Amino acid sequence: MSKQSLTITDNRTGQIYEIPIENDTVRAMDLRQIRVHPDDFGMMTYDPAYSNTAVCRSAITDIDGERGILRYRGYPIEQLAEKSTFLEVAYLLIHGALPNQAQLAVWISRVMRHTYIHENLAHAINTFRYDAHPMGMLISSIAAMSTFHPEAKNVDDPQVREKQIWRILGKLPTIAAFAYRLRIGRPYNYPISALGYTANFLYMLDYMNERDYEVRPEAARALDVLFILHADHEQNCSTSTMRMVGSSRADPYSAMAAAAAALYGPLHGGANEAVLRVLQNIGSASAVPAYVERVKKGEMRLMGFGHRIYTSYDPRAAIIKKVAHDLFEVMGTNPLTEVAIELERIALNDEFFISRRLYPNIDFYSGIIMQALGFPVDMFPVLFAIPRAAGWLAQWLELLDDAEQRIARPRQVYVGPSVRDYVRMAERR
Repeated sequence: MSKQSLTITDNRTGQIYEIPIENDTVRAMDLRQIRVHPDDFGMMTYDPAYSNTAVCRSAITDIDGERGILRYRGYPIEQLAEKSTFLEVAYLLIHGALPNQAQLAVWISRVMRHTYIHENLAHAINTFRYDAHPMGMLISSIAAMSTFHPEAKNVDDPQVREKQIWRILGKLPTIAAFAYRLRIGRPYNYPISALGYTANFLYMLDYMNERDYEVRPEAARALDVLFILHADHEQNCSTSTMRMVGSSRADPYSAMAAAAAALYGPLHGGANEAVLRVLQNIGSASAVPAYVERVKKGEMRLMGFGHRIYTSYDPRAAIIKKVAHDLFEVMGTNPLTEVAIELERIALNDEFFISRRLYPNIDFYSGIIMQALGFPVDMFPVLFAIPRAAGWLAQWLELLDDAEQRIARPRQVYVGPSVRDYVRMAERR
C-alpha cells in the first residue's frame, strides 16, 4: 500500500520534505517548515479567492460538481425536494438527522411561535425610506436583533444557541414581509403561525383584507421547494463570511448580518436578478434566436447558464425546472416566462452550449419562479437569504463545536516597499 504522504524537494536548497496527506489534503502549516534560512517565515500557499483551499472539515453539505451531486447530511437533494418540507430540512441541517414525528412537531411549533418580531423592530423598519432596498432593510434588521436579544452573545451555551435559532428562522420571513409591505405603502400583516412556513410568508406579503383570501397551495409548495434548494451550498461567499465572523465568537445575529451582506452582492445573491434583466432585455420569445447568436459571438453574456462548481447539470436546476413548469400550468405564463422557456429550449439543443457544458442553473429557474409568483426583482436576494439562514446556522454551530477552529486570520503576500524613511512635507516632491 502506498504511503499517504507527499514528498517535496525544495530546489533552492536540495532539502526533501515529507508532508502527510489526509482526505486528499495537506495541512498548510506543514509547509511552514520549508524555508531557505532558519529565520525565514516559511512557505505559504497563494490562493486568491480560496479557489483550492479547504478551511474546515464539514459534515453538512456534500457537493460533487463533476457528477452533479448535492446532498444535505447524506440525503440526495432530489429526495428532500420531493418528499420533505423546508422546516424539516432546516432541522436536518442544524441537528444532523431527520426528525421523528414528535421532534418535527416541537420544532415547527418553536419556530412558528417566534414569527412575531418586537414592536420596536417593526417601528424601526417603518423608519426606512419608501424606496429602500428590501435586502438593506433585512441586513439592518438582523443586526438590530442582537440588541433585542443580548443573551445571544453567550454562544457557548447550547440552550441560548437553540433559542436564537428558533428566533432567526421564525422572524426572518416576518422582517422580509414587513420590508416588502413598507415598499408598497401597505400596513403590515402579522403572522398566522397555523398556516405553515411559506404559506404564512405569502399571507403576510399579499393579504389585503379580502374575505375569501386563501394562499394558493401550489405557490406555497413552489416556494417551499425553492427554500429547500437554497438552504445550504457548502463554503460559498456568504457561508464563509458567517464562519469567519462567527470565529470571533460574535453573536449569531451579527454574524448573520455579515453573511447576508455578502449575499447582497450581485455576484452572489443577485445572480437570479441578473437572469431577469437578461429576459427583460430580450423582450420576447421571437427575439431569443438573435440574442443567442450575439452570445455565441461574445457580444453578450447569458446569465443563468453554467456554474462555478457544477461542470455538469446543476442538480437543483433539474428539480426547480419541473417546479417552474408545474407552476406555469397552474398560474399561467407571461411574456418573460415565455422568453425563458424559449431560451432554455434553444440553449439545451445548441452545440455551442452543450460542448461548453453551459446548462441552465438554479438561478435561471428560481428567477422566473419568483417572477411568476409576483415578487419584484429587488426581493430576490431576500428570498435567497431566508432559507440560507438554515445553512448559515448549521455552519455556525459546526464552527463553534470544532476544536481545530480559531479566530480566522488569512495570511498575505506582502509586495510593497521594504523600508522607507519619512520625508518632511517641505521636502516632498
